[in-house]
Amino acid sequence: MTRTRYALVGAGHRAQMYVDAITGTHADRAELVAICEPNPVRAEHYRDQLIERGLPAPTLWTPDELERMIQESEAERVIITARDDLHASLIVRSLDAGADVVVEKPLTIDAPSAAAIEDAVERTGRSVVLTFNYRYSPRNSALRQVIQDGRIGRVTSIDFSWMLDTKHGADYFRRWHREKAHSGGLLVHKASHHFDLVNWWIRDEPRRVFASGGLRFYGAENARTRELGERPLRGTHDGTHDPFELDLRDDDRLRALYLEAESHDGYLRDRDVFGEGITIEDNLALVVDYAGGATMSYSLNAHAPWEGYRVAVNGTEGRAELEVVERGAVLEDEGLHPVLDPSAVEAGGPVSLRPQGERLIVQRHWEDAVEIPIESGEGGHGGGDELLLADVFVGPGDDPLARPAGWADGVQSIAVGIAGNLSLASGLPVRTSELGIRLLDGRR
Repeated sequence: MTRTRYALVGAGHRAQMYVDAITGTHADRAELVAICEPNPVRAEHYRDQLIERGLPAPTLWTPDELERMIQESEAERVIITARDDLHASLIVRSLDAGADVVVEKPLTIDAPSAAAIEDAVERTGRSVVLTFNYRYSPRNSALRQVIQDGRIGRVTSIDFSWMLDTKHGADYFRRWHREKAHSGGLLVHKASHHFDLVNWWIRDEPRRVFASGGLRFYGAENARTRELGERPLRGTHDGTHDPFELDLRDDDRLRALYLEAESHDGYLRDRDVFGEGITIEDNLALVVDYAGGATMSYSLNAHAPWEGYRVAVNGTEGRAELEVVERGAVLEDEGLHPVLDPSAVEAGGPVSLRPQGERLIVQRHWEDAVEIPIESGEGGHGGGDELLLADVFVGPGDDPLARPAGWADGVQSIAVGIAGNLSLASGLPVRTSELGIRLLDGRR
């Protein structure tokens, strides 16, 4: 079997999933021939993994050498896991250089760069695959099946709340994501996952967005208001730590990828979540109107004491409700580091009032509620990650749930976040047709 030649662009934490897939489950179909990364420590980290696994070492390149890398390494597909604001340029350059693209969400962070991707796809005829792994999670697939089967009739409205806890949510305020110019804020970087789910669940397109929100918990101003006192600039330091600090020395992987690499580019992975310079929001609420007539109310909180989401889909014949608890609590480990709720992992511990789990309930008019079974598998996202990677590396088959996603799905997902950011700035509702992307204004 001929193996597809892959190049990896961006060698941060997220790249590991693809390196493992190429060197493991899908090694018979794929080979990693090149790595493009400006920081030599991170590039060498992944190159050395291949050498340790007895595989040929990929060649190493910097971003300004992208086109030459594709040509000289004969890379057929490029996997992009770089910073969000760099996606568009890397996608366009890769397509023009003759490679297809696999890219992590979000597709990009603003409307002009989304339009540039659209132009490049049409100009080159090459493919761009978006890796929306949430679509493949069994619980989300089960809800899609319920709606697709017509069990609740025509969808009229969606109520969607997402809680990021003080372990996961806080981390966006330590990293480059804290600067909206790099990430588009949580409305684009994180919530594009959620907006894609809704677009896919109800098979509809967003048309108008009104947003409200702000930075109300993290950041220096909030720290001063709550009189938190002097804060360290970063979490990696000697002495006493609090639960919001991340010490990179405590994690071998983070130490290798970031602490040992920061002398090359100055990037700090462990900045104080209550420091200066944070330009993204931590509390957000949206109202989104869809082309088919449904309306969504959406909220995101990034400092919740538990992590998970609740979604209710109302239809002309009933209602479907999905509740997911991914982590029931974040507790302090001797005042030093946030840890998983011990009741979820220790036999005989206290019974949690919010146990980890998931539940999908459907109730039709004039009928009792019924619980829909959710069949989860092994691996990330209930086995969903393996299904996604199979679609990426083997190729999508005939999927009745239409889970594989392309660049147009990526545009539809970020359209809500981009319009939401414009609405936050203006205080007015924004129509997606006003964003200047042909796909969204009917010119395509």
